[in-house]
Amino acid sequence: MYTLRPRRTLGRNIGFSIAALLLPILATQLWIFDPSSAWWLFVWGAAIIAALLAFAWIAYQRTQASVSRYGIVERGFFGGTFTIPARDIATVLRVQLYQGNSLETTQELFVVSRNGRGVFRMRGRFWNTSTMDRIAGILDVDEIVRNEPVTLAELRETDPHLLYWFERRSLSR
Repeated sequence: MYTLRPRRTLGRNIGFSIAALLLPILATQLWIFDPSSAWWLFVWGAAIIAALLAFAWIAYQRTQASVSRYGIVERGFFGGTFTIPARDIATVLRVQLYQGNSLETTQELFVVSRNGRGVFRMRGRFWNTSTMDRIAGILDVDEIVRNEPVTLAELRETDPHLLYWFERRSLSR
């Protein structure tokens, strides 16, 4: 069994971004409220923010996927555990996906079921390429690599069953 974890640098980068957002909010809250009479509002606000941050950090630390020749067990950020048995897995698909309206691409890995649906996905922003390289070998299935980068709109047209429900709809229609 091989246990996969998201990039550890992701937690640090997101943490710095959240701190950059929350520190001005806390400073503004401290400035607006009268410290002598409304200090409890500041303390409650800071405690709620700290609790939410602690919950997010623990959820991030627990996020993992265990891959073996018997299948995949994924424990997601929100705590749900999903199991995909090996008998339901047909192939692994690797795609270079353009990021937004830029020329930069990220590697995407889709584990595709026998009925053609995406049952597990690894995004290059969250997972290392070296980690993605091991998946097909561990699962002992064929790996299809598409060499030409595609946009989300093209992937939506050709393989909508691989995408999350919210990615299947275009906002430009």
